[in-house]
Amino acid sequence: MSTDPEKILLVIAGPTAAGKTGTAIRVAALIGTEILSADSRQFYRELNIGTAKPSPEQLEMVPHHFVGHISIHEDYNISRFEKESIALLENLFQKYRTVVMTGGSGMYIDAVCKGIDELPDADPSIRMQLRAGYDRFGIQYLRNRILDLDPDYYTEVDISNPQRLIRALEVCITTGMPYSALRLKNRQQRPFRVVSAGLMPDRNLLYERINDRVERMMEQGLEKEARDLFPFRHLNSLQTVGYRELFDFFEGRTTLEEAVEKIKTNTRRYAKRQITWFKRDPQMLWFNPEDEDAAEKIVNIASQN
Repeated sequence: MSTDPEKILLVIAGPTAAGKTGTAIRVAALIGTEILSADSRQFYRELNIGTAKPSPEQLEMVPHHFVGHISIHEDYNISRFEKESIALLENLFQKYRTVVMTGGSGMYIDAVCKGIDELPDADPSIRMQLRAGYDRFGIQYLRNRILDLDPDYYTEVDISNPQRLIRALEVCITTGMPYSALRLKNRQQRPFRVVSAGLMPDRNLLYERINDRVERMMEQGLEKEARDLFPFRHLNSLQTVGYRELFDFFEGRTTLEEAVEKIKTNTRRYAKRQITWFKRDPQMLWFNPEDEDAAEKIVNIASQN
């Protein structure tokens, strides 16, 4: 497979609440193209307020893909996302020179841009052992084991997501090697070039935006959305910030005020891990989303490549 230099996948990445949605829409509108979402939380049609999905008005401005395209009851993984994205891009590049992909899920972006290695399946007994430890001792049990077996991955992974922690531990224990050393070992050649733009506001401003957004989510009805989803709280798709904390409130473990503060705290922690992930990419060109001309600058960079 050879790379066509005329085909460009323009990635707009960054931490949560950095302004990716608005910037990506402006960029795509200026170019005249479509957007692929690489935000794994926005894939699910039942999760709306808590995932900060683009509004119906925003979705009408530019065609979007992979936003609300599956149900929380479906099994979905990064491998399926990679295959579906590559197939879709093949069609889109027949119409456009440049396609925009935006999101904050670094592993999903890397899967499309670089490919993913076929990691070994774990022995079912290992998975049972890990799940038993999680059920008995909680998520700290998984965090401690990841920190011991793969400290590099610990700095990148969402340490509040037990499914990702368990999968990484399965690979570590099965192979005797760190999960981070096995992922993305051999970059796959793609039939398009990748140009990456990162959005990075001032850290204090980012945290203010996160806190303000959580307050707006609550005003928009996040508590009701989470309560409607409470019967399905065991699903992998609901093991995410913004819902878990409210589930704890519904179960009487915290007050509502404590749950809201935990959402803010856990979202800020998630943003820090996203920043760590994206800062690893030496090809990422960084922009301040507060710059009114940021979208135009990103378009210019893409046109020059």
